[in-house]
Amino acid sequence: MKKQVLFIHSAGPQGIHQGSSGLIAHLQEQLGKGYHVISPGMPENLDCSLWEAQIASEIEALDEELLLIGHSLGGSVLLKYLSEEGCKRTVSGLFLVAAPYWGKDDDWQNGEYTLSNSFAAKLPHISKLILYHSRHDPVVPLAHAQYYAKQLPQAVTRAYEGDDHYFGKGLPELVDDIKRQ
Repeated sequence: MKKQVLFIHSAGPQGIHQGSSGLIAHLQEQLGKGYHVISPGMPENLDCSLWEAQIASEIEALDEELLLIGHSLGGSVLLKYLSEEGCKRTVSGLFLVAAPYWGKDDDWQNGEYTLSNSFAAKLPHISKLILYHSRHDPVVPLAHAQYYAKQLPQAVTRAYEGDDHYFGKGLPELVDDIKRQ
């Protein structure tokens, strides 16, 4: 049976060569036949509650083992959902790519997406938590990954040289980390 990987994409258009589409295609190709990457279209309306409802529905449809990827806005909403709604099953892997940390920096104030101060203590058991971020990301500054790392000491942080936010040509370390699960 194929391992299922749920990928929650970034905000904005998700057509060919847009948003998370390149990263998703890379994952589907590189993970191979043993994996099924599920990348549902998230609501065009960026209302956090609509995104969380979609995430709840997608998680409910998955098999027992939960491998979850959140890219950019998808990562922050996925983490918010898990910390507020919990999860009855173990999350084998949570992989956050260029996820914004709402409420810290002046440019990133939005109460709808902001995590509670005790969000880390409210997360379900997560076997492996990895943060991926470019050092010079032009969309979400590296400081956001550092904010997460302070709150989530169990997380591994992988910082990359360059200015990639979308990782349209792939993220080989993410593929390797998923295969190690």
